[in-house]
Amino acid sequence: MNLNRALFAAILLAATAWPQAAAHANAGYKDKEARARVAVTLGAHDREQTQKPNELVEALGIAPNMTVADIGTGVGFMLPYLYGALGTGGQLIAEDIFPDFLDKARARAKEADLKNVTFIHGDVKDAKLPANTVDLALILDAYHHFDYPKEMIASISQGLKGNGRVAIVEFYREGFRDPKHIRFTEPELISEMESFGFEKLSAAKFSERQYLVIFKKK
Repeated sequence: MNLNRALFAAILLAATAWPQAAAHANAGYKDKEARARVAVTLGAHDREQTQKPNELVEALGIAPNMTVADIGTGVGFMLPYLYGALGTGGQLIAEDIFPDFLDKARARAKEADLKNVTFIHGDVKDAKLPANTVDLALILDAYHHFDYPKEMIASISQGLKGNGRVAIVEFYREGFRDPKHIRFTEPELISEMESFGFEKLSAAKFSERQYLVIFKKK
């Protein structure tokens, strides 16, 4: 009995040693059926108006022949817009931790006849980007879903070229429909990224609901 109690205590300690920062935000992503419901909103027809993808691509300063990584690509909503800015000489990486989302992103890329797109199945701590290859990593409405932000950002950092940038588009916490869903304010996100070895290049309001912050490695 004592051995069993000790084993249980060890398991409990291991489970709490790595706190999942986004446990609340990720509650609706636990199974395939739940993600299918989320996918409907990610690919909704009105998202072009609400997300303003063309304006976002312009704000990111994407140039032809860059390598851009769409971290947490979901159903691949941004892929055609990013591809349009990169041209056929650019490289596009679509990363997600859910295979069912990646399947939908592949289908979107195929339907749009996108070339030079690499799909990567990452995990909660590692985006698994090729080292020193990425000019820009876009994290669109996904940072608040990182269970282990420090480890995930470290993995993205190793994938960046020396002058590579990270662009984060996030929802304002104030006024969000579920205050627990977004765990930080804009200044808190910037402070956290700075603690991970990045410095802010720019920060601006992007929409009524979102802001855009661009970082580079210190």
